[in-house]
Amino acid sequence: MNGLAGRLVLVVGPSGAGKDSVIAEARNRLSGNSRFVFATRTITRPAEAGGEIHEPASQSAFDAREQSGGFLLSWRAHGLSYGIPAAYGDELASGRVVVANVSRTVIEQARQRFPGHVHVVVITASRDVLAERLAQRGRETSEEILERLARTPAFYVDGAGVLEVRNEGSLKDASDSFIRFLEQL
Repeated sequence: MNGLAGRLVLVVGPSGAGKDSVIAEARNRLSGNSRFVFATRTITRPAEAGGEIHEPASQSAFDAREQSGGFLLSWRAHGLSYGIPAAYGDELASGRVVVANVSRTVIEQARQRFPGHVHVVVITASRDVLAERLAQRGRETSEEILERLARTPAFYVDGAGVLEVRNEGSLKDASDSFIRFLEQL
């Protein structure tokens, strides 16, 4: 991607931190600004499974697309495959800011692929807040939530272009911090 003019903002954080909520609020508030593009992920999860709006794909279709270079970034987590469609590379090339909810496991891959153009926003919350939010989602039993929290390491991301947003108060406060960061890019 020679001549890349845009910025790739990778949003990471533990389950229950409110990544989708903060991203959705920013998407709504920045909807009139064509500088910003919010990526829709391809996930090997049925559309009717709930959660975020995504492009559903079977595992075989996902694998074929991945092998043919159809994703800007891709990863596996929680028994599913996730991808950011390659078409968002055109948005980056045209100078836009592309915001994507990703796994922290792809941060280094992105930094190597787009040196100097990757920024990371880590959305965090205390363990108590995470547990409460995971319980409210209703996707997991209490035991599964405790297991998830036990295996969730502390989120620390180093390098240039990293912002941490603590999402423990109002959604507006967390979103304000996130949007200020985006607008400065």
